[in-house]
Amino acid sequence: MTTRAFDLVLFGATGFTGKLVAEYLLSHAPASLRWALAGRSQTKLEAVRRDLAVTHPNASALPLLIADSDDAASVDALAKQARVVITTVGPYMKYGRALVAACAENGTHYCDLTGETPFIRDTIDRCHARAQETGARIVHTCGFDSIPSDLGVLMMHEHAKAHGQTLSRVRFFLGESRGSGSGGTVASMFEIARAARSDAKVRRLLGDPYALNPDRKKERGPDKSDQMGVHYDRDLKMWTGPFLMASINTRVVRRSNALLDYAYGRDFRYSESMSFGKGPKGMLIASAVSAGMAGFVASAAFAPGRSLLARILPKVGEGPSKEARERGYFVVRLIADAQSKDGTASQFTGRVVGKSDPGYGETAKMLSESALCLALDGEKLTSRGGVLTPASAMGTLLIDRLRAAGMEFEVRDARAP
Repeated sequence: MTTRAFDLVLFGATGFTGKLVAEYLLSHAPASLRWALAGRSQTKLEAVRRDLAVTHPNASALPLLIADSDDAASVDALAKQARVVITTVGPYMKYGRALVAACAENGTHYCDLTGETPFIRDTIDRCHARAQETGARIVHTCGFDSIPSDLGVLMMHEHAKAHGQTLSRVRFFLGESRGSGSGGTVASMFEIARAARSDAKVRRLLGDPYALNPDRKKERGPDKSDQMGVHYDRDLKMWTGPFLMASINTRVVRRSNALLDYAYGRDFRYSESMSFGKGPKGMLIASAVSAGMAGFVASAAFAPGRSLLARILPKVGEGPSKEARERGYFVVRLIADAQSKDGTASQFTGRVVGKSDPGYGETAKMLSESALCLALDGEKLTSRGGVLTPASAMGTLLIDRLRAAGMEFEVRDARAP
């Protein structure tokens, strides 16, 4: 890869999230990084470059590359020029297949923001073996889906291991947060809903808690379906309800465990939910949010419902202002149960905290730092090529990068989060 023209290429630079990633790289990437902006339209790319140069004069020198996700030859040419490709072009089920295949074929590392289980399963089936042969690290879910989940569990595992213990269970709770829904995420959800409505195989895949494991039939564990109703967690001492993104995050964590040779244990259990506080007020809020989520899922399953939701939810290319992004944040609490070799049980807690809008500011940070890790920390990475996860591809190196970038990854020995 030392002969490639670019260390990194950002594909989708003209989109809202793509611009945020470009801004982050201009502010935080080393000056020596050789990188370029890529997209379908030369005119739009030139406009983005001009806009970026207003606050980052060095942006005016960024090369521009033209590629179309529907043109396999153009994305193949793109992949051949880069050591790492970042893509923000979704929904990935519609626009991502050719680029993943090109990166796997050419030994080019890759990272994206997809939360689409069918797309990831497809790339595993089509591209994992070839990526292993070429050394390409294909890393999906490098944003709010699913880095807090995947690296949060890895952090808890490393803590347990350092104390001579093995994890038996981790529970993830998304607590206090402020942020805007992503138009790209909404579009991806609609695409999944359409596919599930018309294809029984997709429905079965979405309901499979081990949908992303290397061998879905043989590599099973004790986990069942994701939380659907309202529950009171006695350890957290809060009321909890379903978390919409659990359907992708939990599958990613379980794939990490499998790819890490079951470092968390073959009987490891993992769950995700949202937390809503204590007492009657917490229960009422949990119930209201759960009902609203059920209504959203039911509406998204049918074309008229999707049409109605599309009028009120963010659209692709839209996003909050800089001020709104900076006011955002999220807090994730983790409770881990572990065992020593002599059977002694223990429990410890952890937190993952983001200090800007989770779907935009923190997601741009997480995706950018993932790409920089793949591009610049290659000699330290021990992972082989393949369709990987953030934890299995970059591990604690990425946690260190995100801590340095302002996120909190913290383990606490006390029971109370």
